[in-house]
Amino acid sequence: MRKVIHRKLSVNILRVSLVLLLAFTSALSAQGGDPAKGKSLFNANCAACHQLDKKMTGPALRNVEARLADDEGLDKEWIYNWIHNSAGVVKSGDAYGNKVYNEYGGAAMTAFPQLSNEDIDNILAYTAEVKAEAPASAVAATAASGGAATTGGVSNEIILAALAILFMLLAAGLFLVNKTLRRFATAQNIELPEETTRKPLWKSFVQNQFLMLVVSIFFLLTSAYFVYGYLMQIGVDQGYQPVQPIHFSHKIHAGDNGIDCKYCHSSARTSKTSGIPSLNVCMNCHKSVYEYNGETTLEHSKEFYDGEIKKLYKAAGWDDAEQKYTGNSQPVKWVRIHNLPDFVYFNHSQHVTVAGVECQTCHGPIEEMEVVYQHAPLTMGWCIECHRTTDVNMKDNAYYTKIHEQLSKKYGVDKLTAAQMGGLECGKCHY
Repeated sequence: MRKVIHRKLSVNILRVSLVLLLAFTSALSAQGGDPAKGKSLFNANCAACHQLDKKMTGPALRNVEARLADDEGLDKEWIYNWIHNSAGVVKSGDAYGNKVYNEYGGAAMTAFPQLSNEDIDNILAYTAEVKAEAPASAVAATAASGGAATTGGVSNEIILAALAILFMLLAAGLFLVNKTLRRFATAQNIELPEETTRKPLWKSFVQNQFLMLVVSIFFLLTSAYFVYGYLMQIGVDQGYQPVQPIHFSHKIHAGDNGIDCKYCHSSARTSKTSGIPSLNVCMNCHKSVYEYNGETTLEHSKEFYDGEIKKLYKAAGWDDAEQKYTGNSQPVKWVRIHNLPDFVYFNHSQHVTVAGVECQTCHGPIEEMEVVYQHAPLTMGWCIECHRTTDVNMKDNAYYTKIHEQLSKKYGVDKLTAAQMGGLECGKCHY
């Protein structure tokens, strides 16, 4: 009987141990958190002030739980309290809380009472992930693949060189055959026909007065055509694409990220000119965006774009490590692309705000340009053609209500073009 009792007791102990082990394992997994959910919560609540590996408005948060435990002896309960109400922790006299508060210039961290402990565990799990190494640049991969392809096959230069050598050998062979046949004919006393002398073609052409007159008229008309075309291109810079002191990709900003043109060029709504954005406008985003994380193009690598952001920091006088302005700013010597003559008047606000003309109408597919170039010729003929063919937008535009009614009756049309509203008058564009 004792053996049976001992056997049952051993089985019960094993069962209890298994239950405790499962409970402990589940508790550990629950405390560990879900990094995927944590990433989503981090981007929604923390990313405005924190990065994982770089100090911003707040400290870097990579392995923050382990660092606080090892360096400051703080447990997870302290992190819960800090995230839920950092101001309360500071007011309580907590030493480390006041240290962080003073280190970042007395900027109070936003309280997140809506985040549960489980949400915070998920965020901590995301911050505890090992940093992934940056992938090799697309440029290097393309160069490697291109080099392999060139090495593996026969290049076009070798083929052209072989054909050239073959052509020269063929010409030399024909020359030798001709020379041999002539020697053979001489040895066999065969008379070769004598070459008849005739008047050169150019002499016949020069002596023909009618042909000379026709050619002279042709050359005069051709010369006039090319001279006129050259003179009409003076001051027309279509396709002009200068290199700027700081590379700015409209493809990344306006295309990939969908930033409205008038966010940077805000004066286009209310002013004659569209204006050059100040560096403060750039820093609105680039205080947080300190590196390029998109897909690199074949022209430039991630390192190139990161270097251009550093140029921006230097010009704006921004210390990225300390997250503050140094006061040592430098002007950026931007190169102007679109330029009209001084005697031409053009008002951006009249076209953008009143007429509702899209930026792409004049500037082309700006959201696809890695380096901006002048898309349109910006000539007088180009502007007049637009005024002749473009209907003025009258919807919800009280400015044109009365004049639209009068001119519609005059011209007998439902829609008016800019030309019908005086858009072809010289004084509209010229002083």
